[in-house]
Amino acid sequence: MASDYEVGSADAIGPPLCHGERMSDAKHAAALARCRGQEDAMLAELERIVTLNSHTGNRAGGTRVAELLASEFAAIHGLNVRMEPSDLYAPHLVIANDKARLSEGCVALVGHFDTVFPPGTFEGFRLDGGLVRGPGVLDMKGGIVVVLTALRALAAEGLLAELPVRIVLVSDEEVGSPEGAGVITRELAGAACALTFESGRAKDAIITQRKGTGSIRLVAYGRAAHSGNNHADGVNAIWALARAIEAAQGLTDYARGITINTGTISGGQGRNTVPDCAEALLDLRFIARADGEAAIDRLREVAAKAGDSVPGARVELIGGLARPPLERSDANVALYREYAECARAVGLGSAEAALVGGGSDAATTAAIGIASIDGLGPRGKGFHTVDEQFELATLVPKTEALIRFLLGRLPSGLGAR
Repeated sequence: MASDYEVGSADAIGPPLCHGERMSDAKHAAALARCRGQEDAMLAELERIVTLNSHTGNRAGGTRVAELLASEFAAIHGLNVRMEPSDLYAPHLVIANDKARLSEGCVALVGHFDTVFPPGTFEGFRLDGGLVRGPGVLDMKGGIVVVLTALRALAAEGLLAELPVRIVLVSDEEVGSPEGAGVITRELAGAACALTFESGRAKDAIITQRKGTGSIRLVAYGRAAHSGNNHADGVNAIWALARAIEAAQGLTDYARGITINTGTISGGQGRNTVPDCAEALLDLRFIARADGEAAIDRLREVAAKAGDSVPGARVELIGGLARPPLERSDANVALYREYAECARAVGLGSAEAALVGGGSDAATTAAIGIASIDGLGPRGKGFHTVDEQFELATLVPKTEALIRFLLGRLPSGLGAR
């Protein structure tokens, strides 16, 4: 970390650009300077979108945020904005400049504007000393403001027009991107790299790997009977389900990063009735896609054997893999190192994050062969809780790190030297 450049210092000149170049191009220096001193403006913009509730299921609120963001991106010279309609959620946003009318070879910037908080559960926006608090400030509206500010700075100096860049912001990430994953796949196929601006981690650690997820519902069927008068005529679905759960939990393998968690169970009509139906919801996590697929196959075997073990019962598995893993690859690591150089240049941390258990849309870009990194939003903690927050001092430096990265991606002769 450069000793003469402190995180959050708006007037610091800073070290040379990353990628080993000199600060010889006045436009590059001017673009970097434009984001310094923008803290108040960035906070004001963030407050506008945070105070609009955009819980995934709040289609009207999410649409208002989508429209506001579409307007802000469209106001940046050279960017074209398209709203992808949805039957279930708010519209998704696809943004590109003329250089990236085709996705092949572009720099992809990925995010989402939905939150996990239904209306009335966690509202408001406030500054608390050096902390910014509110629903979605970290996950991940703060990251979207970073992207907006960086692109404005580049456009103001005429540099954005020379960089093929595409942005996809989805409205359903918090429920696994059932629609958004398709939008990302279609709109970003063939991109040179993908940067996702999810919640920044402690010490600004950069994410190169995440576990994949699976969503499984085990449903057991039996036959109802009065437990006092006709117990022998009944087939206890809960008993069959219990055997399936016991075997499923035993498939957890910590050494390989495979976990199975039975999160909820339900079933039966009453104490004196043999239950004819019961179900359990299971969560699966895995590091390698092959392991996830193998776990689903094993769970199907578990369900079949559990049903057979209780005469007359049947256990059915519904669901499967939900989100692929972000597998650590040579391409991801190379991209991490490129971005880390830019982060270090502005006094941010630059370590590679440990394996992350939660999923994100970075897994979708990686699954279609795009080098991907994640966790590039402001540094904070408490995502998915009412203690959600980020450190204000990292807002501008995260923006400058992105500008530096994008300058290094300009075509030969125009990029940072």
